[in-house]
This record gives sequence, C-alpha cells and structure tokens, in this order.
Amino acid sequence: MPDKLTTPSAARRDVLALWYGIGICVLTTLAIWIFGSRLQEIAFLPDEGYAWYYWKLPEKTQIGWWSAWGLYAAHQLSHFALIYYAQKHVGKYTTGLHPVNMRALAINGGFVLLHFVQTHLWFDGLAQDHPPQYPQYAVILLLVWVLLMENRRRGLVLGKKVPIGKQVSSFALRYHGYVFSWAILYTFWYHPMYPSISHLSGFLYTLLFMLQGSLFFTRIHTNRYWTFLQEFSVLIHGTLVAYTQGPNVWPMFLFGFAGLFIFTQMHGLGLSRVSRWGFAATYLAGIAWVYRERGIDRLGEIARIPVAEYILVAILALILGVGLLLYNLASGRTTATAAASRES
Repeated sequence: MPDKLTTPSAARRDVLALWYGIGICVLTTLAIWIFGSRLQEIAFLPDEGYAWYYWKLPEKTQIGWWSAWGLYAAHQLSHFALIYYAQKHVGKYTTGLHPVNMRALAINGGFVLLHFVQTHLWFDGLAQDHPPQYPQYAVILLLVWVLLMENRRRGLVLGKKVPIGKQVSSFALRYHGYVFSWAILYTFWYHPMYPSISHLSGFLYTLLFMLQGSLFFTRIHTNRYWTFLQEFSVLIHGTLVAYTQGPNVWPMFLFGFAGLFIFTQMHGLGLSRVSRWGFAATYLAGIAWVYRERGIDRLGEIARIPVAEYILVAILALILGVGLLLYNLASGRTTATAAASRES
C-alpha cells in the first residue's frame, strides 16, 4: 500500500485507531486544562534555578511518593511485557489491530486516567526525587535513537547515509521500543498534570508517543508521515517551553529543531527538489528576520541542537558498537568453551 496518512474512510483499523487515538489525546489534554484550575491554588516554593523543578509540593508526602513511583513502575513493567510478548508471539505487521494492540491501548489509557486522578489527589510526580534535566535527557536519547535508526532509510545529513554498521542499526531497530517506552513513560510520570502551556504541550507530546507505542506491529506504526510528525513535534513543544522561560532562549530551539528538519528529516518524506528548496529558503528567511533584531553575533546558537544531536548519534553508535563487539566476543568464547567441554 502507498505510504500515506490515509483518512478514516479507508476503513483500515490501524488508521482508524490512529485518528481516534489522536482525538482522544487532544481531548485528554483539554481535560487537563479544564480540570486543572483547582491545581493553580497550590503554593510552590520559589524557583531556585537551573536544577530546580518548580511544580512540586513544598514538602514530599509518603502517599504522593508511593503513588507516583508505584503507578509508574506498574505502567512501565506492563508496557515492557506487552512489547516482549508482541516481539515473541506476533512479529508480523498488519493493517488491522492485533489483540496485543487492544491491550496496549487499554493499559495506556487506564494509566493516563490513573495519573490524572493521582495528580488531583496527591499532585507530585517523580520530580520530587530527580532534577528536571533527567526527563530532558530521556527525550534527547529518544530523538538521537531515531536519527540513528533512520539513517539507513533517509540518511543523516542532506540524505547522505553515514557508515553505521548493520548490526548496530539492526539492534537499534529491534530494541527501540523498550528505549522509547522508558523515555516516554518516565517523562509522563515525572510531571504532574498541571494546566500550564508547557505542561499541556508536553502531555500532548507524550500521549501521542504512547499512542504510537500501542500500535506496534501495525502498518501505521511505520508510516513515515506519522513518525515524522511525532519527531517534528518536539519543535513546537521545545519552543513553547523555552518561550515560557524567557524571551531570550526560544530562537535556539525553534531554529535548532527546524535545522534538523532541513538537514535530515525532510529528506525521508519523498519531497520534490522544489519543495526542499522552498523549505530551506523559508528557514533562512526566518533566521534573517529574527536575527536582524537579535544580533548576528548570536547566530551560532541555532547550530547547537543539530550539532549536539549529530555528535550524540556518533557516540551512541560507538557505544552500541563496542557493546555488541564485546557481546560477540564473549558469546564466541562461551561457544568455544562449550564445544571444548563436549569434546572432552
């Protein structure tokens, strides 16, 4: 079938699940906003700087701690178990839905509701124990893992593939579900369902990833337009979060993530040359417009995010490559030892 985001009229169950799921994610985000007004009465401690998470109770409570960590652990282990089951017993892609997809949708939906209730009863997420950089690192790992995993299909820079070993790429593809599940669910349970613009955009972002994580082994799960939209949506969320923190940071996030689109992501969408040049011209015009006021001396900041992610791809590939090499060597020695034992 053509790799397009077809409409619900196509009557494919995986596509229907996607569209209805997106609608539920949007409605859930609206519910967080509507019912979150009572949470705005909570008095938080003053912001203490870079490593301080503002949206947590002044004093950690036992019930808040146990409810957040207990529900997160149950959610995480349940999703890991579903991924393992699907890889072991399904392993075949369909345009419908496997029973395990229905279980995943139900489990994720149930835990979303539990997180909503837990926030309104006890408020605190995992943030009482970890600084705000931890969920940021988790999402960065996810984004870098996507770049590595997609290298074989779309390349890394301007459609050019970098020489990453086949075993490393295959490992990244096979086990990405576990990494993405941890990154998204940890981030989801880190934050209370508070109705600020940064929280709302963040929860919509994580809910859409949870929807994607429920549709494994369906054709829509690998649809390049849908996966691109998820990867690209960090530009919106990251820019909104940066803007709420002050007017001086958002251009770095806007043009940094847009740079990843120009140099990497759009080359996997089958766009015409005219379209690619049009996006590139728009990107350059936006930079010129913003930095004529901001100052050309700050122009280098727009390269920080894409350069950092490209460097992290190399580091991740190296770590996985070394790990697989050591595993292969150990497996070889184990096999040789077993063979020698049998001969003796």
